[in-house]
Amino acid sequence: MPEHFPDTFRIPLPDDFHVHLRQDEPLRVYVHDLASSFGRAIVMPNTTPPIRNAADLRRYRDEIIDAAAGYPWFTPLMTFKIAESHSAGQVRQLAAAGAYAGKLYPQGATTNSEDGVPDIRAAWPVFEAMQDSDLVLCIHGEDPTSFVLDREDAFLPVLEEMVRDFPRLRIVLEHITTSRAVELIRSLPDTVAATITVHHLLLTLDDVVGGFLNPHVFCKPIMKRPEDRAALAEAALSASPKFFFGSDSAPHPVGAKENACGCAGVYTAPVAMPLLIDFFERHGSIAGLREFCCERGRRFYRLPESDYEVSYSRKPWTVPERYGVVVPFRAGSTVVWTGSRPEPVQGG
Repeated sequence: MPEHFPDTFRIPLPDDFHVHLRQDEPLRVYVHDLASSFGRAIVMPNTTPPIRNAADLRRYRDEIIDAAAGYPWFTPLMTFKIAESHSAGQVRQLAAAGAYAGKLYPQGATTNSEDGVPDIRAAWPVFEAMQDSDLVLCIHGEDPTSFVLDREDAFLPVLEEMVRDFPRLRIVLEHITTSRAVELIRSLPDTVAATITVHHLLLTLDDVVGGFLNPHVFCKPIMKRPEDRAALAEAALSASPKFFFGSDSAPHPVGAKENACGCAGVYTAPVAMPLLIDFFERHGSIAGLREFCCERGRRFYRLPESDYEVSYSRKPWTVPERYGVVVPFRAGSTVVWTGSRPEPVQGG
């Protein structure tokens, strides 16, 4: 039986293992929305220009830390954008600069991936260097040459090759969307895990194009079928350590979404935790929520327990129609849960 949550409860401050923060002045807004709910975040490197080398990484991290000055609990976990030209020496420099992961974007797969990797097998030496430096490989796992609904599944054989050839490399297949991906992740060694977004847990393709076109929930990988959503829910609710939360929160100005060539991305940072709490109350337990949002990801990334905790109370609020120039997920709707300002763990 699903567990009914108490009207107020406390959990460790959650982490987000996949987020986009953009650059320059908008960065400050997006950091505020993220750090209000999360203690650590794996920050994506597909900026313009991209985060490629150690100097890029240090500069971007400093910008984020400066923007998060009012949030002492928040730590950005930095990544770099993989190019097949990366040398082993450059990978070691990135690791020494504090990179936690490298991000693989197949060329043309998603936003700002025109300079992604065109031939993934050509990047095998980069993966070997990452394995030697104990860096995590994060993957946007789609084959952009395949039919749009088949792109994730078409990528899975490449993932299997990677696991075979790099048995010590920790790999995260990000924002999975299909039942086949869930099945494969379950079958692979413990070095392989996957992130699941809140919007893929809640939506199917019908929510994007089933009635009117809804550009604000258009994303890549695109939502799939009801049976795929059910498989994601089962994975998130399971006891498996292989599935944990990564929002893929991706802000785009309203004008970049509501046009003839709308950008892919869903802005979930301000509402992700209230919606996840609601999901786990309907389908799971507080223990499951803690595991999915606070424990599994940090263990996979070998991070310590959080020094902060947060209280959530059953206090409904209405999601604003805009956060600055961005339309958030569930804009205008009522969500049930409200979080407190994080506090240091008592006795910590």
